[in-house]
Amino acid sequence: MTAASEPATRLRNQPQQARSRARLEKVLAAADDLLASEGAESVTTTKVAAEAGVSIGSLYHYLPDRDAILHALALRYLTGFEVQMAQYVARADNLTWDDFVDVVIDGYADAYRLQPGFRALWFGRHLSEKTWAADRDHKVRMAESLRLLLVGLGVEDNDRLPAICRTAHLTADALIQEAFRADPSGDPALLDECKHVLRAYLDTVGPHTKKAIR
Repeated sequence: MTAASEPATRLRNQPQQARSRARLEKVLAAADDLLASEGAESVTTTKVAAEAGVSIGSLYHYLPDRDAILHALALRYLTGFEVQMAQYVARADNLTWDDFVDVVIDGYADAYRLQPGFRALWFGRHLSEKTWAADRDHKVRMAESLRLLLVGLGVEDNDRLPAICRTAHLTADALIQEAFRADPSGDPALLDECKHVLRAYLDTVGPHTKKAIR
C-alpha cells in the first residue's frame, strides 16, 4: 500500500521541486473547491488558474485541459480512500471481528460527507474512460487491502479469499454510493443495511469459521 501514499495524477509533467508540488496542490485544491461549490461545469482551466492564483501557462504545464484536471482530482480522491484503507490494515490489531465493519463503513461514510467535490464528480457525468479505468484498478487495490485486513483479523488466507474480498468491496462501494447519491449526509437506513449485508457475508469466512472458505 505504499504506492497509495501520494496521488498518481498521471500529469503531463511531474513536479520535481517542493515549490512546484505545492503549486500543483494549490491548483487541485482550487479545482476541488469549484467542483464542490459550482459543479464540474465550472472547472475550466481559466477559472481554476484564477482561483488558485497561478498563471494559465503554469497550469497548462501540468494540466492542459478540464478533463486532465478532473482526472487528476479523481485520482486524488481514490488515493485518499486507499490511504484510509491502508490505515485500517495497520490498525488491525486494535480492531475486533465484531466492530471492524462498523469502523470501516462509518469511516468511509465520513469521507463521503467531507468531500462534496468527490460526490459532485462521481455522481455527475464527467468521468472519462481513463478515469473509469483508474477506478477499476482502484477497486482491485481496495479489495486486496480488505484481504490484508481480514487476514490481520485472523481469517485464514486461501485461493478463494481474494474473490470474497472483491465481492464484499464492490457490494459496499455500490451501497455507500447509493446512500449518498441523493443525500449528502448519507441515507442512514441504507448505510445500516450495508453493514448488515457485509457482516452476514463476511461472518461466513470469519476466524471462527475458517473451514467454510476451503
